[in-house]
Amino acid sequence: MKRRGEGKLRVIGGEWRSRVIEFDAANGVRPTPDRVRQTLFDWLAPRIDGARCLDLFAGSGALGIEALSRGAASCCFVEDGHRQATAIRTALSLFKAQHAEVMELDALYYLAQTWHRFDIVFLDPPYDKGLLERVLPELPKALAPYNRIYLEWSPGKPPALPERFELLREKKAGQVCSALATYHHPAEKA
Repeated sequence: MKRRGEGKLRVIGGEWRSRVIEFDAANGVRPTPDRVRQTLFDWLAPRIDGARCLDLFAGSGALGIEALSRGAASCCFVEDGHRQATAIRTALSLFKAQHAEVMELDALYYLAQTWHRFDIVFLDPPYDKGLLERVLPELPKALAPYNRIYLEWSPGKPPALPERFELLREKKAGQVCSALATYHHPAEKA
């Protein structure tokens, strides 16, 4: 099997399957591994088509690009690193992606300013910096009803979910712990 070079990963499903994404590995970008992405998109399969997605802490953009490849209606990539944001824009341009935007902003600032509501949110921040715990309480105003939230963290204690969040699935694969959750808006019926 031919190995990809450092700073490269492949889209694993959908329209852009096997296409390569380049990312800024030199600055510590840690994309979600292929097998974890496959599990995530198996979990999301009934909901991805037509979904409005947010890839917060986008890094390589792999999660949002994978979502677009598999039929998501749109994706907003939020990444405060200039080199990472530029690499995502380049990949989106090469794939001729429509309904995608890259916001070069801090994730918490973005959440404080946005009026958009998303069906699926990907949260894969830099590990061990307390970012999940800081972002989760701010997330509900950016969530559409009956949403799905992907969380990723390093092995150890999972993030505490605030009130009205529900853990739906959880998995550990190598050095990656991940989960799928939802936030129940007060007006939602179970």
